[in-house]
Amino acid sequence: MRDFRQLKVSQKAHTLVLAVYRATATFPQEERYGLTAQMRRSCTSIPSNIAEGCGKDGNAELGRFLGIALGSASELDYQILLACDLGLLEATEFERLQGEVTEVKRMLGGFIHTLRSQSVAMSAAQGVHRERAPFFDSEPPLTADS
Repeated sequence: MRDFRQLKVSQKAHTLVLAVYRATATFPQEERYGLTAQMRRSCTSIPSNIAEGCGKDGNAELGRFLGIALGSASELDYQILLACDLGLLEATEFERLQGEVTEVKRMLGGFIHTLRSQSVAMSAAQGVHRERAPFFDSEPPLTADS
């Protein structure tokens, strides 16, 4: 189990949530249950999934929740583009938010890659012979004869 508060990606995702909430506060009232709600849900999902994954046991579960967070970040990336194209976001705000989302996605991708590398290294240390080591420890166990 890890403390999500100590992870830079979690801190960055939290900052992104605050920025999205501030940006969507200026959206028209008719978007309250539309794009405003969607953007707030998808941005909140990012650090929420990081936190939930950190509360699980093992890298397999953490990796799964980081993947979900990455999907939510991609969803938010599109919603920010849509908000800009609809004229709900100024160009400068769009660029700032898009840059923050891109940074969070990059950090999540790096974290997932690190977990994969650790899983491969652990498999090699255990003498697992296979063309490809398991991505996470949730895959079926392998024997030294596999």
